[in-house]
Amino acid sequence: MTKFTEIQELLQQKADCNARLQLIPYEGSPEIKENKGNKYLYVRKRIGGKLTSTYVDVYSEELHQLLLKTTKDARDLRKKIRLIDKKLNELGYEGNELSARVMQNLEFARANMKANIYDQAVLEGVATSFPQTEEIIENGKVNGMTASDVQKILNLKHAWEFILDPDVVQSDSNYYLLCHVAKLINEGFYMDGGRIRSIPVTIGGSSYIPTIPIEADVKEKIEDIKRVEGDEINVAIELCLYCMKTQIFKDGNKRASVIFANHYLIAQGQGFLVIPEKDVPEFKKLLVAYYEGRDEVIIKEFMKEKCWKTF
Repeated sequence: MTKFTEIQELLQQKADCNARLQLIPYEGSPEIKENKGNKYLYVRKRIGGKLTSTYVDVYSEELHQLLLKTTKDARDLRKKIRLIDKKLNELGYEGNELSARVMQNLEFARANMKANIYDQAVLEGVATSFPQTEEIIENGKVNGMTASDVQKILNLKHAWEFILDPDVVQSDSNYYLLCHVAKLINEGFYMDGGRIRSIPVTIGGSSYIPTIPIEADVKEKIEDIKRVEGDEINVAIELCLYCMKTQIFKDGNKRASVIFANHYLIAQGQGFLVIPEKDVPEFKKLLVAYYEGRDEVIIKEFMKEKCWKTF
């Protein structure tokens, strides 16, 4: 493994650890408090030198064990991050400072992340409301939704946290990063969710049948798209649509494609790309036409006009 490749791999691992930390809703040491014969669970955490105590819920042994586990998970993740930082220092890695525009873009994307995840969930047919999505993002759970749909939303959060990591945003938007995003998207559903598809698939509502993708061809096509001169938004849209149509992975292709395109766009400081809830029906119609080789210009103009948000 070359030094550059090793550094890129370590940076992805570090960003993944940081993203996983963001998924832990209650980080701190669990404590049990009693009041009038009832027991309640809190978590203690030191913030800025001050010890805080946050209420979680009424005590149950199951919840208590879960909090103990998340505390251990957080400790293990922070230990892993320290080891990664040590290896990066040994390799002589020094992160480049991001431009003011890209830093603003990261803040812009983070401020809109809940809405973006909700819109993506709607595109995937997840039966959720915005308040439910917000509750899942903040606390990792919600009543009235299937475990599968909750997992999809948590995976979207994980993938967004990953691409919004300052180290990752400096990485190349290449095939390997796309595969890692797909792995995060499919976590809990497929063991090999980030591996290129080797089985045939069909697309509901369309006569289009994607061929089995070839890794070398996918790598080359992604690089070809990025080499085309023009506005960054046009490149991002091409990346998004190509990855969707190719159906590179067994599942989660629309989710992975949108987030991958956003990694490229945010790294250029050019806003973000997401299909708004109200425009999902129209987008799906245009996408089917695009799959079948019709109206390619129309869907690209639609995405540029309706799905591109900048500042």
